[in-house]
Amino acid sequence: MRTDDAAWVLRPARRTRVFVAILFVAIAGVGPVFAQQRPIVTEDPETIGPGRVLLEGGVAFGSGAQVPIYGLEGDVWHVPSLGVSIGLSSIAEFQIDSGFSHMHVTRRGPGPLAPVLDFQGDNTAAIDDIVLATKIRIVPEGTRRPSFGVRVATKLPNAPNQSGLGTDMTDVSVAVLVGKTVRAVRVVGNLGVAIIGDPTQQAVQYDPTIYGLSLARAVLPGFDVVTEIEGRWQSYKDTPQPGAENRAAVRGGLRFTRGGVRVDAGLSAGFGDIEPNVGFTTGVTWVLDAFRIP
Repeated sequence: MRTDDAAWVLRPARRTRVFVAILFVAIAGVGPVFAQQRPIVTEDPETIGPGRVLLEGGVAFGSGAQVPIYGLEGDVWHVPSLGVSIGLSSIAEFQIDSGFSHMHVTRRGPGPLAPVLDFQGDNTAAIDDIVLATKIRIVPEGTRRPSFGVRVATKLPNAPNQSGLGTDMTDVSVAVLVGKTVRAVRVVGNLGVAIIGDPTQQAVQYDPTIYGLSLARAVLPGFDVVTEIEGRWQSYKDTPQPGAENRAAVRGGLRFTRGGVRVDAGLSAGFGDIEPNVGFTTGVTWVLDAFRIP
């Protein structure tokens, strides 16, 4: 692990990330898919359906992730990343997401919360913050009209700040979801706002814009190619807001669906202040008819 006593400086995007981003956009140019979207995260306004339960699990890795409030930089594994979605009706679903994270710290620098860190050596781990969300489709898709929905999410602060992997703050977000199938391509967009508490001082919050744009194309029966750009942004003059730094990522991947089971794999390139430089993910999604809505 490398210790840096100079002022914490966020590195610019590398040439590798730019190349991967161009590759993903090119792939997207080359139908409708599941309402849930591994390996991308932009939310489709379509829901999974009444009485259905969606279970997903995977493994994700990011190289060069930065946590400025703790002065940490390192490589992060999410093993596993987990999600459950429950179809409450034909237009609504409830989502629960969490997992377990492990960071191998490659560099330490000064940070406003660096003194609270409490782990030995160059490795730290914690259960991920649990995210609870409700998604509602408001307008169904028509021949010329896209579908519209809304998603409200709350992040619970169960990852301790002593690990350097959580802010110990409860955050809330709300986003408008739009989706439309254009010929063989499914286009989905998200736009909203997050309310993020400042972990370094009381009674201070930030309200960054959250956004996402994804494209999916069915190239063979059951086989999809997907890509997206997703992140959050808020202007600042000198330094990023603690715990609410700007972030952005371009992701792309492949999905194969057979019956109620889907296997996926993807790559990512990070931009902004804190996103990992490059990463990958792979996982499995299973949808089953679990109960009947009265």
